[in-house]
Order: sequence, then C-alpha cells, then structure tokens
Amino acid sequence: MLILASQSPRRRELLSRAGFDFTVVVKETAEEHDASLPPQVLCARNAAVKALAVAADYPQATVLGADTLVFIDGMPLGKPADEAEALRMLMRLQGRTHSVCTAVAVVMPGGERRDFAEVSYVTFRALSEADIRRYMQLVHVYDKAGAYAIQEHGELIIEKIEGDYDNIVGLPVTRLAEVLRG
Repeated sequence: MLILASQSPRRRELLSRAGFDFTVVVKETAEEHDASLPPQVLCARNAAVKALAVAADYPQATVLGADTLVFIDGMPLGKPADEAEALRMLMRLQGRTHSVCTAVAVVMPGGERRDFAEVSYVTFRALSEADIRRYMQLVHVYDKAGAYAIQEHGELIIEKIEGDYDNIVGLPVTRLAEVLRG
C-alpha cells in the first residue's frame, strides 16, 4: 500500500498520471523555513516530518512525504500569505533564474528510509507589475511555493526551464519510480 502524506492536488495528479495506486493521509506538521539551511536540507527535513508522522500510524505501508520550495538569492519562498506577498514574490522572480527544490522522503514498511532531492531551474520572463497582476487573476497563487504554478498559464511568465518539469510542479515522479523500484 502506497500512502501520499500530502494534501497537494498537484502531487495527487502527478502520481495518478504516472499510474500509481495510492491513498492520501495527511497529519498536521510544522514546516521549517530556515534560510540558513541549504535548499536540499531544508526541503528534506520538511518532507521527512510529513512522511514520518503518517508512517507512525501505518507501519506496514510505504509512505511518501514531499516538500517543494522556490529559492532565490539563497532565500526560500514558500506559499504567500496574501495578495501583497504573492505580488512581492513574483516581482522578485521576474526577469531572473531561480531554483525549485523538491525533496521526497519515502518510509518503507518496517521503517527503512529512501530519501532524495531534485533541483530544477526556472527563468522568468521580464514582467511588468501589470503582467504579474494579470497572471494572478488567472491562477490561484496562494497555495503554491513562490506564488506560481508552471502548469497553469506558465507560458505567460516562464522563459525557460532546466531540469525535471514534474519536479517544478511538485513531485519528480520519474526519480520516485526509480527509488520505489530499488
């Protein structure tokens, strides 16, 4: 039995599209946002907390926790609290390249852990405030790290990507499949 310890609709969609049979179980956990930690370490800690919280109640299942953050200038950008914060995030990203890190913690039956992190790079187009406000009218940005979703009107804001597209969406499913097979 595979359990996704995440309420992210994007992760559910990615797993379903990849053909995984899974159940969603979420426990409330506190996420870290310590900018002094390297991206992979910060995301890995958050992913592990989510997976371990659920695995404690389902020791015979394979439990998958994940955390995605956008990083620019060494600072993590999580989910914006409001419109003003979303606008600030998107203005900071416009015209620049940033990294997107997704860490995945897989707790196997019996407690063995198989963790990994994937980093991709996204370059935003040069955008005016009006361009960004238009994008924000089209996309619900408040539940997305960095205040954007590459899969929702990404063509309006994204110039190019380097790395795994699914990682930017929120779950590197190709790498996950390799880890689960291993």
